[in-house]
Amino acid sequence: MSEHGFHVHGPHDHELEHAAQHNPDGHAGQLAVITAILATLGAIFSYMGGATQANAGLYKNDAAIKKTEASNQWNYYQAKSSKQNLAELAVELAPEGRRAFYTEEIKRYKTEKAEIMTAAKKLEDESTAFDKRSEEQMHQHHRWAQATTALSISIAMAAIALLTKRRWTEYAVYGISALGLGLGVAAWLHW
Repeated sequence: MSEHGFHVHGPHDHELEHAAQHNPDGHAGQLAVITAILATLGAIFSYMGGATQANAGLYKNDAAIKKTEASNQWNYYQAKSSKQNLAELAVELAPEGRRAFYTEEIKRYKTEKAEIMTAAKKLEDESTAFDKRSEEQMHQHHRWAQATTALSISIAMAAIALLTKRRWTEYAVYGISALGLGLGVAAWLHW
C-alpha cells in the first residue's frame, strides 16, 4: 500500500526498489534504472505487438470479404455461361427467323462474361493483397512478441542479479536486453 492508495508490485519490484534506495549510485541503482527502462520499452513493444496482431486480423477479414465477392462474381459468370450455352443451343434448334435474336444474345453474354471476369479477377487480386498484408503484420507481431519476451526475461534476470550479486547474471541482463532491443528494431523496420 502506498500512502495515496493501492498499487500492486511485481514479485521483484520490491527488491529492486529496496536495493536502489540503499545504494542508488552503485551497482544496484544502475540495475534498477535499467530495469525501469526495460519495463517501459517492454510495455511499448507489447502494445505494438497487440496492434500488429489486430491489424493482421483486420486484413485477413478484408481478404475473406474480397474472396467472397470474387466468388459471387464467378457464380454470376457461370450463370451467364449457362445462358450463353442455352442461346447457342437455341440457334441450332430455333426457326430461321429467331436465330438472329439468339446470335445477338450470345454476343451479349460473351461481353457480359468478359466484364464479370475482369471484376472477379480484380477482387481476387485485392484478396491476395490483403492476405499478404495480413501475413506481413503477423510476422511483425511475432517480432514484437519476441522482443517483449526477451525484455521480460532480462527484467527477471535483473532481479536475480540484485539478489545473488553474481556478475554473470548482470551480463545476462545486458545480453538478453540487447537481444530484445535488436528484435524490437527488427520489428520496427519490418524485418
